[in-house]
Amino acid sequence: MRGPRPRYDALVEAGELANDPAQEAAADRLQTLHDALKGYKGPRNGWFGGRKDPPEGVYLWGGVGRGKTLLMDLFFNNTPFHRKRRAHFHEFMADAHERIAAWRALPAAEKKKHKAYDRASPDDPMPPVAHDLAREALLLCFDEFHVTDIADAMILGRLFTALLEHGVVVVATSNRTPDDLYKDGLNRQLFLPFIELLKSSLDILELQSAQDYRLAKLTAAPVYYAPLGPEADMAMDAAWTRMLSGGHERREDIALKGRKLIVPRAGRGAARFDFAELCERPLGASDYLALARRYGALFIDHIPIMGPDERNEAKRFSTLIDTLYDARVKLVCSADGEPDDLYRDGHGAFEFERTASRLMEMRTGDYLSAATAAPAERSE
Repeated sequence: MRGPRPRYDALVEAGELANDPAQEAAADRLQTLHDALKGYKGPRNGWFGGRKDPPEGVYLWGGVGRGKTLLMDLFFNNTPFHRKRRAHFHEFMADAHERIAAWRALPAAEKKKHKAYDRASPDDPMPPVAHDLAREALLLCFDEFHVTDIADAMILGRLFTALLEHGVVVVATSNRTPDDLYKDGLNRQLFLPFIELLKSSLDILELQSAQDYRLAKLTAAPVYYAPLGPEADMAMDAAWTRMLSGGHERREDIALKGRKLIVPRAGRGAARFDFAELCERPLGASDYLALARRYGALFIDHIPIMGPDERNEAKRFSTLIDTLYDARVKLVCSADGEPDDLYRDGHGAFEFERTASRLMEMRTGDYLSAATAAPAERSE
């Protein structure tokens, strides 16, 4: 693979992306990292086993829709590095918390067998957890880096210090500059050393693109297609292709209190579901809130006209739309009728009028151009 910059140029040449100087500069910086990673196997692979410093990672931040996720995907997918991992930041932290809990639950005899066991602090989970994470991935790419949970805030400093000592290279995207992470959070003064660690360990790069490309993709065509049929399916596929911008969709899993919410199709900060996957299964507000926190745009195919026998589906759909609306998540969907026709009869039909009204508003230019609520503002 030649790296992220040649792939970016190929997408521009193919018309999948618009030429953008700010994105070009970020692609160049990621290309430099791509080149520096060639042959890197950890901090002790220099001549005669001497220490070799790892390449400097990148923290790419900027406004919504500027192409941060796109650039990270280009970097990750076009960097032939064996030990690498791409994760949503909250997914990674959920994994870290699970590992910490598992270590604490181990019998003392089992802990002593671990290569990173610390005799001075035998119950400290951080050395073994960081050791295992670094052994699995020397390149960690985080999308949507933001901190709203005090449990995350309290362990990040020690966890990342240990990962960096193991030679892990970090690439992250965020809507916030490091100085604004965990802003107004509880006991934030304890989090400040982690901010300084980020600033001293990573190259902080602001993506100053003038255009919101996500908005441009969404306003290039209608976002509500009715009635259902081949034309609506083709229009939804075309809108999804525009959103992916030459990238590839993938399955993602969201950890939710001991279970996983499966996202069958995701890419470029958007997710796509069939109505049945979201509203004919026993999902609730916590599931929809997790989606709203994770994705800036949601695509829903095949919304039916519902009757009295589908009152549960109608209720779930109303909860979903309320959650997306409050977070200002963008919606692209196909339906078998206009919003006012989706649920006219049955229990809760009167309350569904608000859902219909919100669906109408979510099609307007004002709604589409409104900023998506920041993750910290999407709390329960």
